[in-house]
Amino acid sequence: MNELPLEEEAHRTPEVLLVLDGALELTVDDVEVTVGPGEMYLVAADTRHAVRPGSHGTLVTVEVPER
Repeated sequence: MNELPLEEEAHRTPEVLLVLDGALELTVDDVEVTVGPGEMYLVAADTRHAVRPGSHGTLVTVEVPER
């Protein structure tokens, strides 16, 4: 994560966001969420979410494949 925002998006499948270090600043369905180091956030399928400015560190993103 490089402190730059990412536009709002939604996926057809769930997405798991794991912060290894730093902080992930999210907006999920118009609610601001901070995910810290060692924390994981599950974005449900078809849920609007965006990365806010100031997010920094290392993020692992796992997209659950469609069946």
